[in-house]
Amino acid sequence: MINVRNFLVLSYLVGSVCSYGQGTRFNPTTNKYTNSSGQTTDLLGSGDARPITTAVPFLNIAPDSRAGALGETGAATSPDAYSAHWNPAKYAFLQKDYAVALSYTPWLRKLVDDMNLVNLSGYMKIRKEDGVYLSLTYFNLGKIQFTDANGAAIRDFNPNEFSLGGGYSRILSDNLSVAVGLKFIYSNLTGGLTTQAGSESKPGKSFAGDVGVYWNKELMSGTKNSKLALGAVISNFGSKISYTNNNRKDFIPTNLRLGACYTLDLDLYNKFNFSIDANKLMVPTPPIYFSNSKGTDSTAIKDGQDPNRGLMSGTLGSFYDAPGKGKEELKEITFSYGIEYWYAELFALRVGHFRENALKGNRKYFTVGAGFRFAEGRGGIDVSYLISGKQNNPLEGTLRFSLCAELEKSSGKETESITE
Repeated sequence: MINVRNFLVLSYLVGSVCSYGQGTRFNPTTNKYTNSSGQTTDLLGSGDARPITTAVPFLNIAPDSRAGALGETGAATSPDAYSAHWNPAKYAFLQKDYAVALSYTPWLRKLVDDMNLVNLSGYMKIRKEDGVYLSLTYFNLGKIQFTDANGAAIRDFNPNEFSLGGGYSRILSDNLSVAVGLKFIYSNLTGGLTTQAGSESKPGKSFAGDVGVYWNKELMSGTKNSKLALGAVISNFGSKISYTNNNRKDFIPTNLRLGACYTLDLDLYNKFNFSIDANKLMVPTPPIYFSNSKGTDSTAIKDGQDPNRGLMSGTLGSFYDAPGKGKEELKEITFSYGIEYWYAELFALRVGHFRENALKGNRKYFTVGAGFRFAEGRGGIDVSYLISGKQNNPLEGTLRFSLCAELEKSSGKETESITE
């Protein structure tokens, strides 16, 4: 199991610290491309996988069971205690004055037995129009053993990461709300181990911000009540992160999420929610480098842009820097779909689908789940399960468990309004 774990953590480190490594290369002598699998092609993009990797990818792991069962949609779904991750602007439309939630996700259980993700989120209304929220996400990578070049054990270590953040959410009109948030990110993957190259490693640290917008409006569909909601959020926009004492820094996973949700009330007891999200990482796409006839690598770029650039340049340039131009940029968008059925606002069944282009990570899976709400809407329990359909998919069988409590202020102490 140690070998498997070392491979997992090494892969995680490669994705975090060496985000822009040996991708597609062009040989001007043979006039051919060599893709990341070592295959030679005449045309750019012919079967070449060029996924985008960043530091601290745990920031984009779905933390809760409800969204996890809906194919990881959440930009415009109805507000809940986990809105900090999906769209904090939704918090302002929560009906209760307080909400706190805890979620637990055993991670990659097909491969290891002690890697997990834990999320704790809470919200408190200030007035009817606004409120504040806090969210803590902790990612434990389990126990690993570091070895030297000869395979001799150096020491054991427990890599871990966390983000701690909070923010403010406010209703601007009957249908519109906004939110802003700030988070601190800490990533300790090596425990200060000195690399073979002589560089001393250190924990990575970063500050990042979130901004969200949420709009919803009641509609009529024949004789039935319905509602349309739209959401947009930019999350994890912040400083690049470094794990060594040299000048190398890597982007964190700044993400643009757009979503829509349509709610249809069939009658007093039966309700459906149909949701869809589109996500785009706002970080540089790996370029194509030159190589000579002997196969010697070069740092000269043939197509695309230098990924080692400033925060604003990398973020804004992420919409047009792909070597394959606009066609490749569209492939970098992931899509999520979800359907949620509620009976009497007490019991829910959920199903969803997540889809990523084969050349950009190839994550494709279905999700299912269920939820139960306590009397008077005082919270509930949710669970979700991931179905990949592929035996060798490490995400197969991922379970998520969530518990939420929602409370109101004491009787006779209504939350005040500054507009009434």
